[in-house]
Amino acid sequence: MATLSLTARALRLLSNREHSRAELERKLARHEEVPGTLAQALNALEAKDYINPERVAESLVHRRSAKLGVARLRQELHAKGLAPQTIADALLHARTTELERAQTIWHKKFGNAPHDAHERAKQIRFLASRGFGGDTIRQVIAGYEDDFTDPA
Repeated sequence: MATLSLTARALRLLSNREHSRAELERKLARHEEVPGTLAQALNALEAKDYINPERVAESLVHRRSAKLGVARLRQELHAKGLAPQTIADALLHARTTELERAQTIWHKKFGNAPHDAHERAKQIRFLASRGFGGDTIRQVIAGYEDDFTDPA
């Protein structure tokens, strides 16, 4: 009975979005009445390919890459308990489009060259908090470096 309940709960979670095994274990652990039943239920779901780490990674990258850089995506994938190779494979395309995504995000948020050092630092912090790397941030801001004049 407990296995069916755990399976039903897992399927309900999976019907909303892809979840990794680690996420499901964390979310369903408090509902496990008999030790080992959660592992059995998750093993059965994995055998039927309801739990698939590659799909989890692909789904997260697809949903979040429009707003985040590779470093932040890697962090979120790691938090889901995915294997390093699965994470690396999922981030291949995101790496190639990082500069374009950073420029789009920067333009949507700011749209104008930084007026002074304070504004420049603010823009850099914003992109860094989104998980974009230093080289990418420099390239985005560098397009407006000629417009940047230091009052000192």
